[in-house]
Amino acid sequence: MPMKKFINDPKNLTRELLEGFAIAHRDTITLKSEKIVCRSQPKPTSKVALVTLGGSGHEPALSGFVGPGALDFSVVGDIFAAPGPPKVLEALRMAHRDAGILFIVLNHAGDVMSADMAAKMADKEGIKYHMILTHDDIAPGANAPAEDRRGLVGCCPLYKIAGAAAEAGKNLEEVAAIANRFNDNMATLAVAMRTATHPASGQTIFDLAENEMEIGMGQHGEAGTGPSPILTADQTAELMCSRLVAAVGATAGDRLLLVINGAGATTLMELYIVLRGCKKYLDTLGIHIAATHCGEWLTVQEMAGFQMCVAKMDDELLAYYHAPCRTPAMTVP
Repeated sequence: MPMKKFINDPKNLTRELLEGFAIAHRDTITLKSEKIVCRSQPKPTSKVALVTLGGSGHEPALSGFVGPGALDFSVVGDIFAAPGPPKVLEALRMAHRDAGILFIVLNHAGDVMSADMAAKMADKEGIKYHMILTHDDIAPGANAPAEDRRGLVGCCPLYKIAGAAAEAGKNLEEVAAIANRFNDNMATLAVAMRTATHPASGQTIFDLAENEMEIGMGQHGEAGTGPSPILTADQTAELMCSRLVAAVGATAGDRLLLVINGAGATTLMELYIVLRGCKKYLDTLGIHIAATHCGEWLTVQEMAGFQMCVAKMDDELLAYYHAPCRTPAMTVP
């Protein structure tokens, strides 16, 4: 049975999607060296640059956050695969400046391996950088070692906050401290109801029965907390939100960023109902939603489900989150 996707030769997926992405957003981003997405108008070299990397197939992430007020460079791998170290090093060379580079890496084995190898080569060339590993997934347990927790949608608001700090002229140590403070105060859980197919092969990436969902499912079908019967939107919202609130230690009077990120096939109708359920639950705790996003930032093809991310915010983090930016996935006037 043919795969039901509008593609051409699967071998050309990444190149063709990036070419289309560059056409759609030519005022904001440009494509260099085939798989490096960068700002159309580079920021001054007196300001810290932000570089990230990751596989394609999750659009608009990660390259959708390249632009003024956010990332400077995104190094793109093939579908669900990390880019190779030479391509990552090439981007670090492009970003090289006296002000330094904030190098943001999601905690997935391939991404970390490529980043570490590129970083070692960058060290030999005297490239100044600070690496941050995002590890917001609490499915293994909120107190699990950072290396066991995957990087999920929390990277997206981190790009925005760190990018705003860099745009404001903060030095590398200051930008890294702000990014780390956000990184240490965020937590994410994912839930899936239906699998996606790998667009290069047509193979499903996990299996769930029609009457099941799974909380804690990873971006590529990695195991979560185990399948369970499908719950209502309010039940799902409270179950996930309660675990996230506990993970970040939020209590009455605290202010949260709340992200409801659709995985690809879940409708906005459903996402809004889940968001409503989260607010109902947080209101009972006296916790304020200070900022929110409800939509698709980091997808997994046609997976049905969503990722819920919360982060405890302070005045400085909120100011940077609300600062102006212009990227394909997020614009703040």
